[in-house]
Amino acid sequence: MPDAAERLVNLALLLSSTRKHVTAEQCRAAGLGYPAGQDGVSFLRMFERDKDALRAAGLVIEVALDPGTGTEAYRLDAEATYARPVDLTAEELSALRAVAAAFADDAAFPFREDLMLALGKLGAAGHQGPVATTAAAGSDVAQRMPEVQALAEAVRLRKSVTFDYANARGGQRRRSVDPYGLFLREGRWYLAGLDTGIAEVRTFAIDRLNDLDVNPRRPRTPDFERPQGFDIRQQERLPFQYGPTVTPARIRFEPGSAWRAASLSRGHGRIDELPDGSRMWTVDFSDLEVLASWLLAEGPGLHAVDPPELIATLAVRLKEVIAAHG
Repeated sequence: MPDAAERLVNLALLLSSTRKHVTAEQCRAAGLGYPAGQDGVSFLRMFERDKDALRAAGLVIEVALDPGTGTEAYRLDAEATYARPVDLTAEELSALRAVAAAFADDAAFPFREDLMLALGKLGAAGHQGPVATTAAAGSDVAQRMPEVQALAEAVRLRKSVTFDYANARGGQRRRSVDPYGLFLREGRWYLAGLDTGIAEVRTFAIDRLNDLDVNPRRPRTPDFERPQGFDIRQQERLPFQYGPTVTPARIRFEPGSAWRAASLSRGHGRIDELPDGSRMWTVDFSDLEVLASWLLAEGPGLHAVDPPELIATLAVRLKEVIAAHG
């Protein structure tokens, strides 16, 4: 008898090659590898698990009613399953290789195999002269690869997770989360998902979580549905915006640095042009210390205007810098 993987391949080939919808019984009779003599209930359970596995792999199965039996019949929806051909110019392909090579040759990047497979499909797997990067190769990031990979799989299968999470103030508690997506920002991985304990979508820095558990029950059955229209890009925040409280700040860009406002703000907050050519940036923050450090790191030309606590914290930091390097 064929193993489960061979049976799934046979079922996928049948559903993709048939012009008419086929019923479960027709699939059973097609010799795909379902056990001979299996009772009807056991077969239907196995067949449902197989369909779920194909869907989890990205295949879209179209369902219709069979006119002869009145039961469900199935066929692969090729248009929804397969991506349209990608036609890249030489310049676009070169740019793609330059960006992807930095991660494909980084031992700390958890999706190297997937990336190389994608590049291979685009005819770019044989690139020469890899661009080295340290953006994701920090020792802590490398140590977090198992968590990133496990969370990526939980996102794909829509399985709930639990973990201990330490906030910016060092407080720690157990979180239960429906993971919606991952993103990498400045060498740091983040998870966005529904914190079921407070029924709010939150973003978590993966280097702050420990003791990760992925729900092991019914591994092929999703635990949740991702909200329609969810966009992981909307969860990306600036470094000082991660935390439970939100406070508005005003930051002034000098006229000579005004051109940097758009790129540094990354679409967050509001930027107003002032008569002298400077820019006033109104933006929310959650971590005062991180915002002060961020302002120092971005160099001269940026000034804290509000709140007073930010100005005071920045003044202390500047005195520490002067004392250390003056």
